Amino acid sequence: MRKLNIGLTDEQRQGVIELLNKDVADTYLLLVKTKKFHWDVIGPQFRTLHQLWEEQYQTLTETIDSLAERVRTLGGYPVGTLQGFLELATLKEQGGNVPTATEMVAILVDDHEQIIRNLREHIDRSSEDFHDEGTADFLTGLMEGHEEMAWMLRSFIEGQSVQADGSNRLEQTKTPVGV
Repeated sequence: MRKLNIGLTDEQRQGVIELLNKDVADTYLLLVKTKKFHWDVIGPQFRTLHQLWEEQYQTLTETIDSLAERVRTLGGYPVGTLQGFLELATLKEQGGNVPTATEMVAILVDDHEQIIRNLREHIDRSSEDFHDEGTADFLTGLMEGHEEMAWMLRSFIEGQSVQADGSNRLEQTKTPVGV
């Protein structure tokens, strides 16, 4: 086999591959939860959530493929077993009873936010520890995608009144102290 010569040492590439495999594992668990909630959701928001989650799990499937291909680009092999996913993931499986629609949304928001925090750390480490700006840039794009998905879900459960200028109506109606 020909030695990879892309300007990174074997140690740098291996460090980045380990980070990417953690991201593969977390994204795969998030995909499973999203798909399961897509199947199980009931209630007045069924159609909206069913469609939103279908869009999101399709995006997550593409994300997993991109992550795995980045691992291969760096000369590694992506994690590809359920056991491997569970060992590397920071997310936890959703067992037990089927949550309500709102609880499902909140669980997915928490998971996206966990992945966003992980990606921020992995971006920094890819750049600072392993000097792999290509992976840092790649992960930044993935993080932005998770930020958007989290925002969409968060917007579903926040439901606060907002003015046309983007300010919160509750903040404007508070009477100043001493008036």
